[in-house]
Amino acid sequence: MKGKKIPQTDSIRELAEFWDTHDLTDFEDQLEEIHEPVFQPGVTVRLTLGDAKVVNAIAKARGISPRALIHEWVSEHIEGLSKPAAES
Repeated sequence: MKGKKIPQTDSIRELAEFWDTHDLTDFEDQLEEIHEPVFQPGVTVRLTLGDAKVVNAIAKARGISPRALIHEWVSEHIEGLSKPAAES
């Protein structure tokens, strides 16, 4: 496999198709050892199509990403839970 390169893409589909037909040992000279985490822990939230459209529209109107908007909402909610309840 001389001259063949590992694809430089973030597409999981493209990478899967590539590795379905290639062997990692043919590309050992292109591999690089890393010592820090590659993936950050996180949470996946599945939204209905309607909810996703609303989130996208609000985020776009505010000039931020949907991810940033959801992060903001979760942070605000958590902060609200940690504040003592107001006395009536």
